[in-house]
Parts: sequence; structure tokens; C-alpha cells
Amino acid sequence: MEYHTAGESHARALVALVSGVPAGIPLASEDLDADLARRQGGYGRGGRMAIESDRALILSGVRFGLTIGSPVALTIANRDNANWTDVMAVAGERTEGGAVTAPRPGHADLAGCLRIGSSDARDVLERASARETAARVAAGGVAKALLATLGVWVYSWVERVGDVAVGPYAPEGVDMVAVSASDIRCPDAMAAGAMRAAIDAARTDGESLGGVVAVAASGLVPGLGSYAERPRGLDAELASVLMSIPAIKGVEFGDGFATAAQRGSMVHDPIVLDASGQVRRASNHAGGLEGGLSNGEWLVARIAMKPIPTLTRPLPTVDLVTGEPCDAAHERSDTCAVPAAGVVAEAEMALVLADAYTRMFGDTCVEDIRAAVDRYRARIGR
Repeated sequence: MEYHTAGESHARALVALVSGVPAGIPLASEDLDADLARRQGGYGRGGRMAIESDRALILSGVRFGLTIGSPVALTIANRDNANWTDVMAVAGERTEGGAVTAPRPGHADLAGCLRIGSSDARDVLERASARETAARVAAGGVAKALLATLGVWVYSWVERVGDVAVGPYAPEGVDMVAVSASDIRCPDAMAAGAMRAAIDAARTDGESLGGVVAVAASGLVPGLGSYAERPRGLDAELASVLMSIPAIKGVEFGDGFATAAQRGSMVHDPIVLDASGQVRRASNHAGGLEGGLSNGEWLVARIAMKPIPTLTRPLPTVDLVTGEPCDAAHERSDTCAVPAAGVVAEAEMALVLADAYTRMFGDTCVEDIRAAVDRYRARIGR
């Protein structure tokens, strides 16, 4: 299962096309809208979210509430486009008022302009904007719908905002329902209050904050991914897509970077028989991944998000037209988007996992996939 997106931040709409979708998956727009609403929410979001009310329109690939085996096409309208019709016109003459010639440090503005030969960073920033991730979340909803039929669920929670940190948490100890309903999505209520206060202080100072999000999946069969072709390893594919989320600067699985300071006996998870006679790991320092494969434990990753590069107290830059020093451009932006990044990370993880399942068990129809998974579980259970 793969996806492609199109659309700019202030264009008429965002588009997602999901291919390799098996037939027979129950899917409705409401299923996708729930995660779109979670992405829009989260403490620290900016004024753009007050304008938009993201809803996914399913254009193809679904009939009478079930996927039919053809690509699923989705659109999400940009309501703010009504305020940008001249600036983002598809045809006609370029307007001076919408040009951005003061590239922002930390964004794709300058390098993108150099790449495409433009002196107007809007040609770059409209697509590089994190607004595009709404289309990813909609696409991820299709993958989540498939995974749900297989008993696989994907979650996220916040462990750091700025210098306020808690955890790391084991997913078994997180109240996923309560976290998902929270505006900060941190399992620790006291820490969540401190995170809100840190975001408020940053907003007052014209600053932005980053943080750390954990994303996890339960119910996976062991063996997803590849040990033989390591670029197709589950860890490699997950790391790639999680790093593709705007502002993400680091990814780790399980105990990740902390294992570099420990001895092997403290890092690797002993293989044991549980009370029912099933082979399990006594711990989960590996985060459910060994040798490029899922091992049947909770899959746990953490992503580090840098502070958003658009600041109300802009940093120095150089004007692309005049060559003179100036202040960086300011686009309407968030103070902190860490909780929202977790929803995007869920979508990316779900898409990789759905693709891994369909590669391993077939991609024609859900009934056949479930039957193949059941046969596999029965074989490895013996």
C-alpha cells in the first residue's frame, strides 16, 4: 500500500491517492475525519486551524462503504484558499503582494529557491508547509482501516515539549483513550500542565517549541519486514517515513540512543515462554524490532521535533531580490505542533505496516489476507 499527495498550503485543496488497497475494507469519510480533527487540535496550534475544518472527501475506490480494490482518491478542501485567490491563482500574472523574498532560517525556503531558480519563496514554502500532512493523515486512515480488520492498532503520546519531559513510557502503561482526547496528549497530567505553560510562555516571547512524541503499534505478527533486503527492513522503512514528517530531526526505536551507553546484556531482550507456552521477549528494549523484522512485541518509536522555524520575532536573513540583510518573512504559524506531529506519525506508521502486511499476506481482498494471517499464526504457534 503506497500513497502520493498533491496540493499547496493555500491552494484549493489537498489530494491523496492511496494505491494497493485491498477490497473489502470498511471505510467511511467519518473514519478519516476523526484523525484529521486530532491533527488540527493539540495545544499550541495557530490561527490557521481556526479557519480550516478538515473533512476528507472520498472520490474513488469505495462503494457502499467498502473498498473495491482500486486506488482510493481523497481530497481535503482548503477553506483559507478563499483569502488567497490572487496569490495562489493557477493562471494569470504573478502578483507582487504575495511574493516572499526573505527566506526563513530552518525552512526549505532558501535551498528550495536555489534549486528551482526562483526568487519568490512562496513557490517553495506553499508545498513545504506542514499543511500537506493533512493529506498524509487522510491516507493513513485508509491504512488504519485495513490494520483494524487484522487486530492491529496504532497510537501516539507526547513525552517532551521544550524542556518539560516525562517518561519514556511503556505503551502498556498509557491510557490511550484519555491521551487521545487530551489537547497536549501527555500521559502525565502534571507534566501536561507544565507543557501548556511552556507553550504559553513561548507564544508570549514570539518563540516556538519542539519536543518528543512516541508512536506505537500493537497486535503485530512477528516477521513483518525483511532481514534479507535491509532497505526493505521494517526499521529502515519506518525511519524513512517518520523522518519525512516536517521538522522531525531524529528517530529511535525502543531504547534507541540510550543503548549506546550500555552493555549488551542490559540491552537485548531474553527470549522466554510465557504462561500460555508462547515464545515472547522478557523485555522490549528493542521496541519490537530485531534484524529488520517485527518480533511480535509492541512496536515503539520516538521522534524528535525541532521548534517550528516561523517566528513572530524573526531571525536575520538576506533578501533574495535586493541581496540586503533583512528580517525573515513571517507566515501565520503554530507555537508548538508536537501533539499534531504524533497524529501524522501514526498515519505514516500505519501506511508502512499496512504495506508490510499486504506484501507478506497478499493485497487482493481482506478475507484472504485475514485467512493467510490466521494460517501463519497457527504455523508459528506450533
